Parts: sequence; C-alpha cells; structure tokens
Amino acid sequence: MKSFISLHVFFLVLIKTTSSQSIIKTLPGYPGPLPFKLETGYISVGEDDEIQLFYYFIESERDPATDPLVLWLTGGPGCSGFSGLVIEIGPLAFDLETFDGSFPSFIINPYSWTKVASIIFIDAPVGTGFSYSTASKGYSTSDTKSVNDNYLFLRKWLLKHPEFLKNRLYVAGDSYGGKTATMVALEIAKGNEAGLQPQMLLQLAKRNCHGEYVNPDPNNYKCLYALQQFDECTKFIRWPHILEPRCISVSPKPNDFLSGRLFPEDDPLDLIFLSEQERPWCRNNNYLPTSIWANNEMVQEALHVRKGTITNWTRCNGTLSYEYDVDSILKDHQLLSEKGYQVLAYSGDHDLLVTYMSTLKWIRKLNLTIDDQWRPWYLGGQIAGYTEKYKNNQAYITFATVKGGGHTAPEYMPKECLAMIDRWLSLFPL
Repeated sequence: MKSFISLHVFFLVLIKTTSSQSIIKTLPGYPGPLPFKLETGYISVGEDDEIQLFYYFIESERDPATDPLVLWLTGGPGCSGFSGLVIEIGPLAFDLETFDGSFPSFIINPYSWTKVASIIFIDAPVGTGFSYSTASKGYSTSDTKSVNDNYLFLRKWLLKHPEFLKNRLYVAGDSYGGKTATMVALEIAKGNEAGLQPQMLLQLAKRNCHGEYVNPDPNNYKCLYALQQFDECTKFIRWPHILEPRCISVSPKPNDFLSGRLFPEDDPLDLIFLSEQERPWCRNNNYLPTSIWANNEMVQEALHVRKGTITNWTRCNGTLSYEYDVDSILKDHQLLSEKGYQVLAYSGDHDLLVTYMSTLKWIRKLNLTIDDQWRPWYLGGQIAGYTEKYKNNQAYITFATVKGGGHTAPEYMPKECLAMIDRWLSLFPL
C-alpha cells in the first residue's frame, strides 16, 4: 500500500531540539552545482535524544513558499529515504546506461515530485541508512515507537524550518511506509487537537481458511493445502512486479554485480549454462549504485555524515530489531476520515506484494460513500490507470491504480505518477 495524506497543521508547542543541518551544493557523481536546494542533517529523538535520524530535504523546484511540504516514509521497514530519493520520486537518478560497476554518476529525473512539492526523505526507523543511536537501547524499535519518533522528528524539523509552517503538509509512504504514514498522520491529527484451477483454489481457500491466510491454523490441513497450491503457482514470480524476472531479495553488493550473481534464485532453469547475454536482466542491478555511492568516504563527507556512526550503509537494513505490534490501521483511517483529512492511496497494478485489490478492500471497509465511480484516468490520451473516490462529510479518499506499475510505482512508471500526484495536489480530478 502507498498512502498520501493531506494535513493542514501548525506545530507551535516549544520542545527541546538537538539537530544539525547543512546545505549541500555539490555531490560526487553529479557534474557541477546541484540545480536544486538540498539540505541534509540529523534530528534527535528518543527519551534522552539518543536517536539521531538522518534526513535529505529538497525544496520544491517550482515555488517552495506556497507548494506543499511532503514527509516521505520509505518502506521496509528499514529502507533508506535515499532509496525513495534516487529510485522513485527525487530529482536525481543513477545513470544506469553508463554504469559498469565502478563509481556511478547521476542524471536528472525529469519526473521528480520535487517539481511540485518540497520533500523530506527520512532514514527511519533508527538503524536505517545513516540514522543511528548513541545508546544500544535506542535500536530496539517497533511500529508504535517508530511512528512516535517520526512524529517528533517532524515537529522538531518544522521548528527548525518555521517558514514551512504555513505550507500544506502531506505524509506519504510506499510499501510498509504506507502503514506508518497513516499512523503518523493520525498522531499529527491528535496533536492538533491535543496446481488446481485458480477459481477452484480460491473457493477452496475461502471455504477452509475462514479468512485467515497469513497465520492459518497449523492443524487446518485443508487450508494449508490450498495455500500451498497458491505458493506453487507464484513462487517463481517476482512479487514487486509480476512481469519482471525474479531476483534475490537482499540489497546487492559490488561483488555480486561483478560475479554475475544478481539473477533469479531457485529458478528451475540452470543458469550456469546460460551465456551472459542470455541471462535474465535483474532489477536489483539498478540498486547497486546506491551502496557504492553512499559508502564512499567523499560522499559521506559531502553529506556531512558524522564519522564513525555508520560502518556499512545499506539501502535496506534487514537486521533491524523491530517489533510488528500494530495489526491494522483501519481505525486510524476512520478517525482521519472523521476529522476531515484528505487521502490519496495508490497502487501499481502489477504489484503482488500488496495488490491493488487488497488496498481497495480495506478502503471499502471504511464504509464511505462513493463520490466518483470506478473509471479510467488518462495521460497523453492513454489510460494510465483506474480511480475511484470516496467521501465522508468533508473528507475524501482518492484511490488510483497505476497501469504497469510495480510495488514502488514511481520507480516503474515515473511520468504517470508525477501526473497523478500533480493533479491530486492541485485539487484536480485524476
């Protein structure tokens, strides 16, 4: 799920802040001065300010004084905001056409969301990207603790940047970030107030699993059998985008790229006998430049990263000490709807990790009134996806699919996603 939630807020409560911030005018890998304003820094949160959350802030390239402010929460949990910046919606992208495994170079992303909004990309929760803790206790986190940290981060950031207090504020996230975005938005709202045929398998699962498909009863053998058949049908499909080759799930390392190990694992084909030209392309190759770039000493010095705080930067940290203690955010969305906040939820229609049908299902559980029936939305005379709009008093939820999009839709369909967000921020119908 990806969420984009509108919040008109003003943080006026004085709180203790410990932070550092730097304006970055040049970056290794980009020729010449950056054509946009980039700020990096740390904001301290936690009981004793032991957690140091690193962020990248890019001002809107259009009109930062009036354009919206977006807090972008990359998913995982544990994936750096830098991933959202250079792979999804930021103004820079790596030049993959010329990348040969050495130090990568940047090109400009013509579909950056910073053309219409100012964006804060945060490394959260602690242990993600360049964020760290000065005490070991700080690294133990969870859904609720991470949300509280993000909320406090935003309050402190705005106190350091009071010129943005008057701007419309949006909390956005992709993948798991869609969950935390909703919870952060609710905190802000509170703060303002104080082998078989598919149809046969489907029926078999519905009949025997009783709606529990994630943690089924281990003694319910009929349900387990149905779910096993589904697994057999999908285990060689790349879940983030069903049309692409299945790749390893961890962030690639330089040696993996050079040795040619970035190809589908558990593949029924014996890749040993395939030539390099015959081997399937793997999207994980696109992520390798992030590790090479962010682990470079010159880069960290340019970003003003504190020396010795991070020994090995990874795009997505899969070793976080993290407790998943929130099962559902349905009630949070209901409260946001009752309070009159606007929401955009979008899904790539080729995503099997969080399918658009599952997102549509929970939206309809909110029991809202349909304001605009399911219909296509267009870009350049072509169908770019489908949309439906719901209302509850003054609150609206707009749901949109992005045709051809994967799990992180802007990564796959940048032009369409920029058009989608520009229209929604401008209060135009999709």
